[in-house]
Amino acid sequence: MKVLLAGGGTGGHINPALAIASIIKQHDPSAEFLFVGTPNGMEARLVPQAGYRMETMHVAGFQRKLTLKNIKRNAKAVYYLATSQPRARKIVKQFQPDVAIGTGGYVAGPILHAAAHLGVPCAIHEQNAFPGVTNKMLAKEVDHVMLTVEKALEYLHPDCAYTVTGLPVRGGISHPDKAAARKKLGFDDGLCILSFGGSLGAGCINEAMAELIPWHVKKGLAINHIHGYGGMGKETFPAAMQQAGIPMKSNRLRITEYINDMDVCLAAADLVICRSGASTLAELEAVGRGSILIPSPIVTGNHQLHNANVLGDAGAAIVIEQKDASPQRIIQEVERLYHDRDRLTQMGQKAKGLEIPDTEERIWKVIEGLVQKK
Repeated sequence: MKVLLAGGGTGGHINPALAIASIIKQHDPSAEFLFVGTPNGMEARLVPQAGYRMETMHVAGFQRKLTLKNIKRNAKAVYYLATSQPRARKIVKQFQPDVAIGTGGYVAGPILHAAAHLGVPCAIHEQNAFPGVTNKMLAKEVDHVMLTVEKALEYLHPDCAYTVTGLPVRGGISHPDKAAARKKLGFDDGLCILSFGGSLGAGCINEAMAELIPWHVKKGLAINHIHGYGGMGKETFPAAMQQAGIPMKSNRLRITEYINDMDVCLAAADLVICRSGASTLAELEAVGRGSILIPSPIVTGNHQLHNANVLGDAGAAIVIEQKDASPQRIIQEVERLYHDRDRLTQMGQKAKGLEIPDTEERIWKVIEGLVQKK
């Protein structure tokens, strides 16, 4: 089987593409892959690092706000648009794939468009509850649409063939052992909070944790806390802890720039405070953990709010928009959950109820079906 995968720009598009490749390899070890991405996106590093061949092409989105800088960007986008289709057709014709799969990002547009017009069976995977521009467009052209959540269907072509597959999660996430994880971290059986804002960090989450951590430490509450402050908190967060007289590590605290053992930390946690990217939420569902979600407001289509509301509406999470996410509000919510463990347990159970445990099999079934129809 020859598989063409296109997606890029962010980890949210690249990691699902890599996960789909792994699923295909499990079922067909002889499968041949070609990824298509942009030369300057994260895919240029992540795809070769994973051992896959990659072709690159230049694509760019159009800027709506009229400024001199954006006029120049739009001129470049027009040029890329004009050259992308011939380049895409050349890539598809040379590789001659049995199936083409897009996972979002501008680069997926011309590749899947070309593949569809050349008669290659095509599918896309949409990670978010609010689909991106490229996938909205491609849903009309491809043979099958794979969705992380059914909510996304409201924004897509009404006649598209679709399957709710869920989103693949990292190995080791799905079967957490809370007791073993806490033993590994040196924590007791008190309430365990895990908070993070991604590898770069999130300013509003760091600001809230800079007050929440001293609050529960000084009140002597039985709370274990893991916090990843990320790159943007490198200078400020340790300084805030020092000023508050809080150690970066103790028998109840582990405060660090990066969390490299997320599987262990998620297993240990009772409550997770974080953003609401699709991969993060899939992991919360897989481990069955209640959460306080603070969606990033600076993402395309405000899709993180749509993602978070899926869990919020199910009673699996407390959703707080960033404009309302004051440290005082976060402390208030944590205090309520600290004194109402039954509610927190129920939130975790409801998160687990949203999990699609056979995601990998569903994705393979879609791809296998397309190839067999060829």
